[in-house]
Amino acid sequence: MPSVPITELTRLAAAAFMRAGASATAANSAAKALVAADAQGLASHGVSRVPQYVTFLGNGRSDPHAVPEITHSKGGAFLVDAHSGMAYEACALAIQTAIARAKEFGVSCAGVTNSNHFGAAAVHLEALGKAGLVGLAFSNSPAAMPAWGGKTPLFGTNPIAAIFPRRDKPALVVDLALSEAARGKIMVAAKEGKPIPQGWALDKDGRPTTDAKAALEGSMLPAGGVKGAMLALTVELLACALTGAAFGFEADSFFVSEGNQPRLGQLFLAIDPGALAGSDAYFSRTERLIEMMLQDDGVRIPGDRRRELAAKAARDGIAVPDALHAQILKLAGA
Repeated sequence: MPSVPITELTRLAAAAFMRAGASATAANSAAKALVAADAQGLASHGVSRVPQYVTFLGNGRSDPHAVPEITHSKGGAFLVDAHSGMAYEACALAIQTAIARAKEFGVSCAGVTNSNHFGAAAVHLEALGKAGLVGLAFSNSPAAMPAWGGKTPLFGTNPIAAIFPRRDKPALVVDLALSEAARGKIMVAAKEGKPIPQGWALDKDGRPTTDAKAALEGSMLPAGGVKGAMLALTVELLACALTGAAFGFEADSFFVSEGNQPRLGQLFLAIDPGALAGSDAYFSRTERLIEMMLQDDGVRIPGDRRRELAAKAARDGIAVPDALHAQILKLAGA
């Protein structure tokens, strides 16, 4: 398994997207985000997605010619239409505009519509943290979980992320999906013929199952039971009802090549601490909470592990499985 330098892996991923028809801007935005996810130990949202994205660019699930634009705007709130291209260029436009408007208005709400898979949610928020802003990110995804008490998949696993800047210290970063377990883990168990733990999924008839293959034909269960289901509903409404995007049940799965343009939605909030109690109060209160958290042995600050892994990847490169590396080289024309 080769270790590929970050710059080289980014170049290869971008080249693969450009060969599939994407613009240099769209290709580089996507490549940087995927490699950043890999560097932080989030391989499921890293360059393993390059072949999938290339397929989608080729079969129309992503429009390689799309150019995102701001289509609605009022004060600190605005909407970016991704025009069914890859999500990253549209999300970058949303984040950069949100930074400027939060500095002006104290808060900004950025919606993205007609979007696609947007990778690791917290990666999009890093620029907000560097700008000294508190940031929140929400996205829906193709249906995987039922409404509470139901059996038909309606909601996606719908990630939520948050970033809280600190004074002269790395930001606190929270990033989670709302399913009890990642669908990828169930897919691996199904391939290996292994059972999954009780509480991960339902079969197609809505019955709890430990059979991984039956789970793939059924639905995922939310983290935290009914509370997770309500959070998934909340994200679906924030990311879709406010932006006009497609709900999870209207988007075809990312785990199949053929399908519709998912037209997903994302929502980003940017908050200037200086607009509320003031920056000094915000930083003081944040450090007080972290100080208390660290009084117990074993407590880690969310985001620290990601930064440690990213620093190691910057030194040593990113380990890419042989088969995937060969596939990316081929797609990049290298």
